[in-house]
Amino acid sequence: MDELLVERVLRAVECVPPGQVVSYGMLAELVGTSPRLVGRIMAAWGSNVAWWRVTNASGRLPEAITIRALEQWTAEGTPLTADRHGAAIAHARTDANQLAAAWQAACADLPAQ
Repeated sequence: MDELLVERVLRAVECVPPGQVVSYGMLAELVGTSPRLVGRIMAAWGSNVAWWRVTNASGRLPEAITIRALEQWTAEGTPLTADRHGAAIAHARTDANQLAAAWQAACADLPAQ
């Protein structure tokens, strides 16, 4: 796995504000990779960042980690779906432009892509 790509993805996750979420696809577009690769990076290296802020396009995570994510979402005040099995993506999605600006600043010390 490309270590620079991993670092870029993890720094993007760190830029998502508490109480907000971003989809794998939105992160992939920002970083310049695929949603599946973002998912693989999060599964392998995401435990040291706010992994619960990265969901699928409908605001959900794999069932096995949803209970742990729910604890984090509740603590952060993340808007939830009516069934409390995911983030209410329409209300919780982070602003793409603000995320891009924060991510570019966070990656300023990294080599160009």
